[in-house]
Amino acid sequence: MYTPQAGIFALGTSSHAYLEFDLLDAAKCKQFASTIASIREPRTTTGGVNFVIGFRPELWRKILPDDAPAAVEGFNKNIQGIEDFVMPATQHDALVWLSGSGYDVLFDMARSVIHDLAAQATLVEETSSWAYRHNRDLTGFIDGSENPTLLDAPLDALLPEGVPGAAGSVLLLQKWKHNVAEWEALPVAQQERIMGRTKPDSTELENKPEDSHVARTDQDEFGHIFRRNMPYGNVEDHGTVFVGFSAEQKRLSRMLDSMAGLVNGQRDALTRYTQPLTGSYYFVPSVDSLRRLQ
Repeated sequence: MYTPQAGIFALGTSSHAYLEFDLLDAAKCKQFASTIASIREPRTTTGGVNFVIGFRPELWRKILPDDAPAAVEGFNKNIQGIEDFVMPATQHDALVWLSGSGYDVLFDMARSVIHDLAAQATLVEETSSWAYRHNRDLTGFIDGSENPTLLDAPLDALLPEGVPGAAGSVLLLQKWKHNVAEWEALPVAQQERIMGRTKPDSTELENKPEDSHVARTDQDEFGHIFRRNMPYGNVEDHGTVFVGFSAEQKRLSRMLDSMAGLVNGQRDALTRYTQPLTGSYYFVPSVDSLRRLQ
């Protein structure tokens, strides 16, 4: 029985930091993996830190080939959608995602992680985020309405026992910038048609448009995932960090294709008010696999 990384399911954390790294020397990937797998949470009385460690799928295949799920690959090419819409590929070698109750502890932990990896990797992307009104994103809508319960989430998020990578997960990490002025200028009723849900209580619209966000990311069609999205940014420049875990990469990739208009020619209406800035896939191995690296 393999054990997943606990940070995947650590709901209720209000502060987050996403640290993405690129190796300085690809030939030393196993040494790097050993260092990153040795990260330990700080001992503090003011609040703990959860962390999730992920690797570019191709890199993980080099590190532990017998533990790499088949056919999982990085976000290596832009997704070219209809109407000149593009989701950029900004794949990096590794991710350390920290979450906790207060950013002060995360700040110290992030500095420690960056220091420990400095001789082996470069920090190329750092994003901080926080909870907004409990479970809303910065469009004002509730996020993650279709998320499974924590009892069911492992079935959607984790590779099953008996396959390479068991208890691991495929993670899609993207940063989406909101076109704030245009979005907030819309009447609430139009925002709801774009989302496919009501704004106050996230009830799915009975006659939602085909290009609504709910319709274009229908998990009954593409497969169920476990989302941990969070807001990021400042008052004038902000958006959503999309954090999606899945037992199968194709659930995530088909969802992105659908949003870009490549499935049925209908582009997700929400993409007219949000702009993807980054895109990476990471394989998040089990705790048991990380122990093999130490």
